[in-house]
Amino acid sequence: MTARRARVFLVDDHQLFLAGVRAELGEVVDVVGAASDVDAAIEMIRERVPDVVLVDVHMPAGGGARVINEVARTHPDVQFLALSVSDAPEDVIATIRAGARGYVTKTIAPDELIDAIARVRAGDAVFSPRLAGFVLDAFADVAPAAADPDLDQLTPREREVLRLIARGYAYKEVARDLGISAKTVESHVSSVLRKLQLSSRHQLARWASDRRLI
Repeated sequence: MTARRARVFLVDDHQLFLAGVRAELGEVVDVVGAASDVDAAIEMIRERVPDVVLVDVHMPAGGGARVINEVARTHPDVQFLALSVSDAPEDVIATIRAGARGYVTKTIAPDELIDAIARVRAGDAVFSPRLAGFVLDAFADVAPAAADPDLDQLTPREREVLRLIARGYAYKEVARDLGISAKTVESHVSSVLRKLQLSSRHQLARWASDRRLI
């Protein structure tokens, strides 16, 4: 008896990338749907109940972590594999803590992605080779920051803005990445500076670097 092919759902806000992944996987797995925004993804995943969801990390309205959290509450057997351009420690940690079984970067080869899907479906934890050795250290590095009283006073959105600004992103770039306006980014930066009692982006970058948030 032939084993049933994995039922896979795709979540990414870049349509061209979605089309490319669908084309690569279509002959090996059953792609049961795709969504380019968080709310649609949550609704469709609950309707179609795939085996594995390939989910991007950075999207407007809560990103991949929100998709994982919302679906897990009603469909805990659905497995998630993060597929992202980012290999930043905080992104990996946040996504794994949300409930993803694995995290691979978009540089992964098609055959390796297919293998990762199969392994996640089977319940294994999967990471890109360059992330595998770093994951345990990343948990050790990032976890203490959660207990930092200064960091704790920031909202999740302020932390996202902080990380990107500290990396040198312009307000417009942050706005595009997070799906908000540049004016809202400016407001968040002002709030972060006030809460942390800092006076410039340079001080903010140093503060974030000292805490390994970049």
